[in-house]
Amino acid sequence: MLKKILYISLFILSFMSFAACENDIDLVNSITSASQKKLPMESSKNVEFLYSDSAIVRARLKAPQIDRYGGKKPYLELPKGMNIVFYQQTKAEQTNLTANYGIGFDNGNGLMEKMEAKGNVIVINEKGERLNTEHLTWNAFTKKIYTDDFVKITTKDQVICGDGMEADQDFSEYKIKNVTGTFDVNEADQVPVETEKDKKKK
Repeated sequence: MLKKILYISLFILSFMSFAACENDIDLVNSITSASQKKLPMESSKNVEFLYSDSAIVRARLKAPQIDRYGGKKPYLELPKGMNIVFYQQTKAEQTNLTANYGIGFDNGNGLMEKMEAKGNVIVINEKGERLNTEHLTWNAFTKKIYTDDFVKITTKDQVICGDGMEADQDFSEYKIKNVTGTFDVNEADQVPVETEKDKKKK
């Protein structure tokens, strides 16, 4: 009987030890996982960033917060939104872009090659034409802005809706890939901007 009790006791102790080890492993894994989350190498508040081309300032970016990440593919993240102003060669303001979130990709030489704007993206050109969308990409080399998402463009006379668009960075010339509707400007309030939530409901 004593031997049987001893075996049972050893089994219980072994099980408790194994469970403790399992808990320790889970704890270590969770801590390791948390520590491996990428943290910015630099974080700045209320930042202004200038983009120049041939010594001429072509764009100015302002953001409440910019987080800079390093590595093989360095990038900037703007988690609290941004405002970008594009300028003419005469330094006159040409286009204004705002968004709730932004991310910019560096080419490795300190030059911004691409930037994505997400969430309530609004672009207004010098003619007063307005673009609304949820996702827009700006390519610094091609000087183009484009999206595959739903777009709503409001001009002086009409509102045009569609899926996908490409335009010059100053939004002076644009092409909607798939026009889904055209309305008189007085119907603008009846034409909502399609969000990601709306797409998931379809």
